[in-house]
Amino acid sequence: MSNTSTLAGKAALVTGASRGIGAAIARRLAADGAAVAITYSASPEKAQEVVKSIEAAGGKAIAIQADAADAVAVRAAVARAATELGGLDILVNNAGVAIMAPLADLSEADFDKTFAINVKALFVASQEAANYLPQGGRIIHIGSVNSDSAPFPGLSAYSMSKGAVAGMNRAMARDLGPRGITVNNIQPGPVDTDLNPATGPFADTLRGLMALGRYGSGEEIAGLVSYLVGPEGSYVTGANLKIDGGFDV
Repeated sequence: MSNTSTLAGKAALVTGASRGIGAAIARRLAADGAAVAITYSASPEKAQEVVKSIEAAGGKAIAIQADAADAVAVRAAVARAATELGGLDILVNNAGVAIMAPLADLSEADFDKTFAINVKALFVASQEAANYLPQGGRIIHIGSVNSDSAPFPGLSAYSMSKGAVAGMNRAMARDLGPRGITVNNIQPGPVDTDLNPATGPFADTLRGLMALGRYGSGEEIAGLVSYLVGPEGSYVTGANLKIDGGFDV
């Protein structure tokens, strides 16, 4: 973990951070000195494990229950994080869902859920956060390399939703730039998590698509987040940044 304190005095909210990439990001931002709020949908025990690990390392963290598919709950979570942390400097829109099925089998309900969580929740959280973010504030979206790469069937809704994030990211950066707020979209390739383990049934296929031939780690994604929200990332905005091991080179 980092101990640079580059984010000392800052407050951050990471959505969907009870496990996986989100948990790694929350821990890294806390290690960098930020007070961190995380949201979770249905895993309070996992969320508390993240909070306790941050507190054990000397940081400050809180967990807030919020279903990313519920726009009212998302807005309330952002407002609560800002209130309990005494402000909000950083928003990381990490919560997401991956519903994969052949086009003929993809239901409208699956399509609507994908967009509610992967697109609308990011818009709503960012819009609410903009009420609190100061000059120099940061918004990070966690998108996907699948926004412009679909190497196998079943990605119609997921890829479309992540493509929407990439487009929204550029426009949002333009909207918030005059306030000195940067907005960037990180697009991971395959990352070793419990939802997509490096030992899973599709792992060998995915490794074969990457120049590096391996999965990434949550800590590697968190490192890029740390750079973008830190002082050295202040001139980067509107960028869709792949961190994918050469997934589609």
